[in-house]
Amino acid sequence: MESKQFSFQDYYLISVDEVIKKFRTSDKGLSSHEAELRLHQHGFNELIEKKEVHPFKVLLRQFVSPLVWILIAAITISFFLKEYTNSIVIAVIIILNMILGFTQEFKAERAIAALKKLSSPKAKVIRDGREIIIESRVLVPGDVLLVENGDRVTADARIIEAHELQTQEASLTGESHPVEKLAKIIAEKTSLADRKNMLYSSTIIVKGRGKAVVTGTGMKTQVGKIAKLIQESKSEPTPLQNQLNGLGKYLTIAVVIIAMITFLAGILTGKEISLMLLTAIALAVAAIPEGLPAIITISLALGIQKMAKRNALVRKLPSVETLGSVTVICTDKTGTLTHNEMTVTKLWFNQKTYEITGSGYSPTGEFKVNNQVIDPIELLPLLKAGLLCNNSKVADGKRRKIIGDPTEGALLVSAEKAGLKIDNIEASEPRSDEITFSSERKLMTTIHQQGNKKLSYSKGAPEIILERCNRILINGKIQRMDRSHFKEILLHNENFTRQSLRVLGFAYNENFKEAETEMIFLGLQAMIDPPREEVKKAIATCKQAGIRVIMITGDQIGTARAIAQKLGITGESITGKELEEINLNEKISEINIFARVEPGQKLDIVRALKKQGETVAMTGDGINDAPALKKADIGISMGITGTDVAKEASEIILTDDNFTSIVNAIEEGRSIFDNIKKFINYLLSSNLAEIIVVFLGMVILSPIFGTGIPLTAIHILWINLITDGLPAVALSLDPARKDIMDCKPRNPKENILSKQLTKNIITLGSVIGLITLLLFWLYRGSPLVKAQTIVFTSLVVFEIARLQMIRMEYKLSIFSNKYLIGAVFISIGLQLLVIYTPLNKIFNVTPLELLDWFWIILAAILIIIINATIYKLQKIKK
Repeated sequence: MESKQFSFQDYYLISVDEVIKKFRTSDKGLSSHEAELRLHQHGFNELIEKKEVHPFKVLLRQFVSPLVWILIAAITISFFLKEYTNSIVIAVIIILNMILGFTQEFKAERAIAALKKLSSPKAKVIRDGREIIIESRVLVPGDVLLVENGDRVTADARIIEAHELQTQEASLTGESHPVEKLAKIIAEKTSLADRKNMLYSSTIIVKGRGKAVVTGTGMKTQVGKIAKLIQESKSEPTPLQNQLNGLGKYLTIAVVIIAMITFLAGILTGKEISLMLLTAIALAVAAIPEGLPAIITISLALGIQKMAKRNALVRKLPSVETLGSVTVICTDKTGTLTHNEMTVTKLWFNQKTYEITGSGYSPTGEFKVNNQVIDPIELLPLLKAGLLCNNSKVADGKRRKIIGDPTEGALLVSAEKAGLKIDNIEASEPRSDEITFSSERKLMTTIHQQGNKKLSYSKGAPEIILERCNRILINGKIQRMDRSHFKEILLHNENFTRQSLRVLGFAYNENFKEAETEMIFLGLQAMIDPPREEVKKAIATCKQAGIRVIMITGDQIGTARAIAQKLGITGESITGKELEEINLNEKISEINIFARVEPGQKLDIVRALKKQGETVAMTGDGINDAPALKKADIGISMGITGTDVAKEASEIILTDDNFTSIVNAIEEGRSIFDNIKKFINYLLSSNLAEIIVVFLGMVILSPIFGTGIPLTAIHILWINLITDGLPAVALSLDPARKDIMDCKPRNPKENILSKQLTKNIITLGSVIGLITLLLFWLYRGSPLVKAQTIVFTSLVVFEIARLQMIRMEYKLSIFSNKYLIGAVFISIGLQLLVIYTPLNKIFNVTPLELLDWFWIILAAILIIIINATIYKLQKIKK
């Protein structure tokens, strides 16, 4: 058999006979020998995984930063000059950063592996003319597959027989309603969700039974296409990663230039080469914020812990800061904005319309008429009919599930809300027979024993039920149904349908022998997969925060519009078919509701938004969401209803499936970015001060006054360790400013070092550096070790004071962060330990006297006054 016979993809367009002929099979299936040949030709029915990145490669990537290269050079030079203490301290810093970076990066993408897990391990087929059960991985094109209620479909297949067959395809297409399946040919250019003569891998049979010819296995299935999209979709670096990479390059250039100028200046003034090499190392260490990568990693990790408490589980650290710049949330409807659980919300009975509160499969809710809560006892005839004319079951557990048709499940739950006990009712009126539903008849009837008599209950399309009724139950009395009743019922049916509700009519008959003729009409039950109650408020908060919400769903456009209207999502709506006929890049700014969308189109939407400069968050829970989740700037999946595929393709998982948690996560993301800006401000201004002290001290003060170098390399490393360490980490635990969700999203293209922040860093860094040099000059007559100790300690005190100077800009009080207070006390304690214990010999410092501390504190107060004055002047200019 030639492989080209299996290249045809539109099997829904051809007849059953053509499918059987094309795949050289029959009702008796393939022979075992033929199946074996095809298995060798087409391979196993499984998804091909991408090779995982080797851990060693991830480890090597930790050394590609130019900042790390400079620090490695500093270790080498220090070791060569026998400055072993310097070498060890720098090496420890590099190793810590390497461990943190490796841990962060080595999270291999397992989306394809998750897709593979979805395959059912077994499948029922006909081979050699008999039914057998085989491993699904050995299914081949041409196999005749047998499916029934409860089965998971294990390959793509063209249906050749269908008996009341329905599937649940929400995870693949986004369609929340069960899809009726049949064997006839479908029209050309039909969307994936409407190809009713096809079965697709990973979907579930919720009703009936059927027979189908396997048309695609492994990577040639629709799920395989998604797997390929995931493989081809590369994760892009976050805005912060890009900016930090840029910052690293600029700092590297600056470090090299400053170190070279210092080294050459020293040589030209007659200083020893070894001394100048050590000085160059000191300057390099001063210029490089070697703690920055580690601090950012720790900050993001702590942010992850805070977000986990708010039901957002972050899989990838850099994603946290991306949340702060999100401008668009593309959200799936089914299971994200809604529960993916059909719920009866409206009833028509006794010539009145009733509303039922509650959502999903929870049996709690109230019955209302004109917003007044009523006793549902008057509704029992209608609700009991829905309970008994039913083939589904409720499975209780940690999370309630429906076994069978979700529509029938909704009827069971509506009866439970009125206090009806399923087991009790079924026991009191046991079923004795059933007239099954069919797509031609559009109704179903069950026969029940009620004491000494039998009666029937029917449900189906309202117009079909009405045609078979000649009486109606109103307020407990049976009346003849006249034309006015008929019109009234159809009017309410049409009204419910306009609200995108799925409507079923109910009737019963006391003459079971003529069960489906001359019936007594009961009423209507109307249902929908309703929006989550808390989502409307969350969407309003998004709008307030400058975030656009777009609904992307595989569901019908009428249903999508109805849900969007209830939630406050406005804008134009469009179907996937219409999407192919427009220029998406031109229209994307106007459309906020996309319906009947296929996986590849979701990806197109995300791409179009990103071309417009938007920072896109994509939420979803189905297989069909995975490629778009991965392509988006940040993918957010549902932890409860989400498939493994969606979770593995996402950066953030919502553990409560609550859209509100997205808003909470964005708030945390903005707060974390604020905190990152704080300690970048803090680290760079502090390191600039150290550069000024070392560079100007060596180039100007040393030649003129013969004062020597103000700081040694080990002094700088210690300063950076105790000031850039705990205090900087504690900054990441600062609370969010109160107005954080009233601000527009930050522009991801805006450099993290904005003009204002850069000016602030240069101004205050220079002030701290110059005042420190002033103290060094004041102690020019003292021994060098005393002058160096003054500089050493002054920088520690000034940099700690700088912490609160920065926090003032965010209107945060000194006592709003207890961790920062603790970190400050520890840092000061460690500095005192170095000065006043035998450790001073290792660091080559000397104990300070009370007068020395007076000058240091006076200088710190002066810096605080200068900072406050600059801050006020900036506010006046604004």
